[in-house]
Amino acid sequence: MANLDSQSLSGVDRLQAPSTTSGRWDFAAELAAWGPGKSRDTPEAMAARAYCSHVARTHYENFTVVSLFLPRRLVRHFQAVYAYCRWADDLADETSGGEEALRLLDWWREELHACYDGMPRHPVMVALRETVRRFDIPRQPFLDLLSAFEQDQKVKEYDTFTDLVDYCRRSANPVGRLVLYLFHCHDEVRGALSDEVCTGLQLANFWQDVRRDLDMGRIYLPKEDRERLGEADSDLRSRRFSPAFADLMRFEVQRARGCFDRGSALLPLLPGMARLEVSLFIAGGRAILDAVEKQGFDVWSRRPEVSHREKFSLMLRTLWTEIRTRRWA
Repeated sequence: MANLDSQSLSGVDRLQAPSTTSGRWDFAAELAAWGPGKSRDTPEAMAARAYCSHVARTHYENFTVVSLFLPRRLVRHFQAVYAYCRWADDLADETSGGEEALRLLDWWREELHACYDGMPRHPVMVALRETVRRFDIPRQPFLDLLSAFEQDQKVKEYDTFTDLVDYCRRSANPVGRLVLYLFHCHDEVRGALSDEVCTGLQLANFWQDVRRDLDMGRIYLPKEDRERLGEADSDLRSRRFSPAFADLMRFEVQRARGCFDRGSALLPLLPGMARLEVSLFIAGGRAILDAVEKQGFDVWSRRPEVSHREKFSLMLRTLWTEIRTRRWA
């Protein structure tokens, strides 16, 4: 993570919401400070970049926002993209949901259009404006993400795997394409392979969090698969582990692995730093699926997790593979 100089820190101080004083992310405070109808001066570029860095550093997610291997020149651009996604996600999941979330997501879309039209107002959009111009990123990936967050407010269950993949196309795949843009290597061939990787990652997260998603009223296991493999709705909703549920999870885990198998063809098409980042994504996704399998596909009794030690080992093995095969460039 890039260090902030004193001038950048003073920029954060000028525009920070109450949450920044505690060093922790408090979205309610951020929304109160920077949400719809708030009258504030548009921050300067340096302060906006510092704000995005703050979002990346203080959020509670249990993954590294910016890899230690990321080129320093790209850090602030990754942080701007992350801050956009973080705000959109929290507008959907950290508010009252339903119509209120849809209203806030529609406001965020207006802020995005203002960014692309050269009139950014929100600090995230001020920083993002520089990034989209520098890397010639179109609006569509950002708009697709908003479409997925809006769908979360309306659709709680998926009938077919085709329906679920269409959701992944908008909820996960845009992130991979944004990464390709930031590494100056986006084209349709690489984009399609990136989609496989990102869909695999989204599916791995779904199969890791079946219980948590059900607690929120969401079911991502396709109904057609549940019916074909004999998993009754009553058993699913009562969180009963059974041979039918194990068969269902085994099938879905293998399906996600297929995405990673196909998406791995992307790696030799990428420059060294991008290749390392994507290799780490794939390794992490496979590790989640392995964790599901290691506990016999019983995701009800406890959440399958990859330990910090395992994550560190994955990072070292991936880095060593890149160096040993002399693909580092």
